Amino acid sequence: MPASPNPPPAGIGIDLLDIGRLERALERRPRLAERLFTDGELAYARSRHRPGRHLAARFAAKEAALKALGSGALALREIEVTGGDDEAPRLRLHGRAAAFAGERGVELQVSLTHSQELAAAAVLAVRAASADP
Repeated sequence: MPASPNPPPAGIGIDLLDIGRLERALERRPRLAERLFTDGELAYARSRHRPGRHLAARFAAKEAALKALGSGALALREIEVTGGDDEAPRLRLHGRAAAFAGERGVELQVSLTHSQELAAAAVLAVRAASADP
């Protein structure tokens, strides 16, 4: 049987978050945002109406990425969600998260959504084009 041009995913992760819960946590612990989010993520969210909604979607993406990678031992700040407005969201990995994904030969794809109350993200880990089969 010939190899499929689209190999099966290496991992999948999904996360659902109550936006109000994250907003309350950030109000109680203002420095928490700096531990969870990159400067770019914070700047993007703060430029939007109801920043907590955008941060919650990014937090959900980080949690889903950990699940897709199969590791909960990476710093959330090393997983950065970029894009927004007219640009599709993407995940940029830094430090140990980038090394971890590289060792496994995977790249991450992300989808985000939110309503007034909930934020969700799904992340698919796929074999990198340069990875060995």
